[in-house]
Amino acid sequence: MNIYHWLAATCLVVSLPTHAASIFQPIELKDQELALLRGRYVMPDRIVYFGMTMTSTWQNAAGDVLGAKTTLQVQQHTINPQFYVSLINQKGNGAAPVNGSGSITGGAGLNTIQGVAQSTRTAGDGNSSSNNVDINVQQNGQVPTVATNEGQLLSSGSTVSSSNGVGALSVSSVNGGVQLAIQATNNQGDALQRIASGGVTQAVNLIGAGNQVQNLTQLNIVLRNDLPSASSLNNNLEQLKGLRSLGY
Repeated sequence: MNIYHWLAATCLVVSLPTHAASIFQPIELKDQELALLRGRYVMPDRIVYFGMTMTSTWQNAAGDVLGAKTTLQVQQHTINPQFYVSLINQKGNGAAPVNGSGSITGGAGLNTIQGVAQSTRTAGDGNSSSNNVDINVQQNGQVPTVATNEGQLLSSGSTVSSSNGVGALSVSSVNGGVQLAIQATNNQGDALQRIASGGVTQAVNLIGAGNQVQNLTQLNIVLRNDLPSASSLNNNLEQLKGLRSLGY
């Protein structure tokens, strides 16, 4: 903007009546007003696929691997979304791990965090761990091929279990979501990954030595690339009109 346009805009604002000039002042929106606008710009008919994958694995110093992968796919016209569980169980060729001698205390507040909570606590040596959440949004409208028989069906309220030299694994359906928990033997520690009640929790506690732990949650969303329809545009306009009664 050159100096002449800037002066013209300044004079225009100064010449406006007080009530009109106030439209140039920022106004803080209340929480209730923001709640009405939340998610309004991704219409339900544009979402053609939603998939979630949770994977937890634990490898101990002997090379034993214990873990699980859970998958959830929701497509258009899906009536009952379902979780499927694939177990990971591999035997290593090393000597049994030495009992861990570390100690971890506290951390009770991690269970009360809303949203995404990630924690790694260690009192051992030579360990590695990772907690990751990946969100992938595509707008190509191409629905990926879904395997309908991938793994074991996890029905509501049920638990799938497995064990080996690492320890014990349980995959449970909890609070409308799913939880993966690993309790390592020989006092090596524990791992937890859970998505439920609108939140994601990833936690690793390492007490022994030579362990490799990974928690990964992946969310995949595919949107249709249709041009805005007249009905969707009218819907957005109606939402904006609703702000007039609030003084905007």
